[in-house]
Amino acid sequence: MKYLKAIIIVAIFALAQPVGALAQDFVYTPVNSNFGGNPYNYNWLINSAKQQDKIEDPTTEEGYQTDPLDDFEDNLNRQILNQLSSQLVNQIFGEGGDLESGSYNLGSYQVDIMEDASGITVNIQDLRNGNYTNVIIPSY
Repeated sequence: MKYLKAIIIVAIFALAQPVGALAQDFVYTPVNSNFGGNPYNYNWLINSAKQQDKIEDPTTEEGYQTDPLDDFEDNLNRQILNQLSSQLVNQIFGEGGDLESGSYNLGSYQVDIMEDASGITVNIQDLRNGNYTNVIIPSY
């Protein structure tokens, strides 16, 4: 019996000894094709992202409608301000011009033009939201 206990203890120690570990090389391959992954994963990734996207685009056909009259007014204001700036440039840098100092109402804009010894000052105020722009053109 003594020998049996000794054999069992020796067998336990023999089995508990480390045996050469078996392993393989670990190679990481990314899923996303932008980072070196399989290019065939692209469609799966895009479809997965679209399914998870719960935010709606505000510029879609249903949610984004413009008023043609507002577009017309904005276009008209842009054209008037463009013509005004062309007249200012022509008056200052040549080719004459018929722009006079004073105050003008151009749609939703209030334009004040003042000429003094330092040059021409143009104050433009948007009457809808109160934004204010001041342009000073020095005379040489």
